[in-house]
This record gives sequence, structure tokens and C-alpha cells, in this order.
Amino acid sequence: MPVVITLNAMLAHRTMTSKHLAGQMGISETQLSLFKSGKVRGVRLGTLAKMCAVLDCLPGDLLTYRFDPGDLQGDADD
Repeated sequence: MPVVITLNAMLAHRTMTSKHLAGQMGISETQLSLFKSGKVRGVRLGTLAKMCAVLDCLPGDLLTYRFDPGDLQGDADD
């Protein structure tokens, strides 16, 4: 997947646990774990905003993109 979740690095930088972040955001640790592992197809902007507020960061601090020529082909979900 060309979009890479970098939440683990941000948690380490903030010396925060996933459990603490999930509690501050009001979501389950399971939901946060699925996001961290990249096993979700999407994330609500409100959830991303809440994560950024708790971590005092920008969305780009949590996600990066690696170019994949296949992305130019498009797919049925777009």
C-alpha cells in the first residue's frame, strides 16, 4: 500500500502508549490498532483531527505516501 501509517513513530516521539491515545480519543484500542497496522480502508477526517489534537501534530506526521505507478491506473473505489 502506498500510504504508510507512521503513528508508531509519533507515539514513540511523544512517549505515549496506544492505550493512552485511544483513551484520550474515546476510541477502542482495537480500532486504533487496526489504523496503526493499515488494516482499515479509510479513516474519518474527524477521527484524524482528534488524533492530531491529542498528539499535537499534523496529518502528514501520521501518514506518508510512496509513489506507486499502479496508483495512476485508478480503481473501482475512487
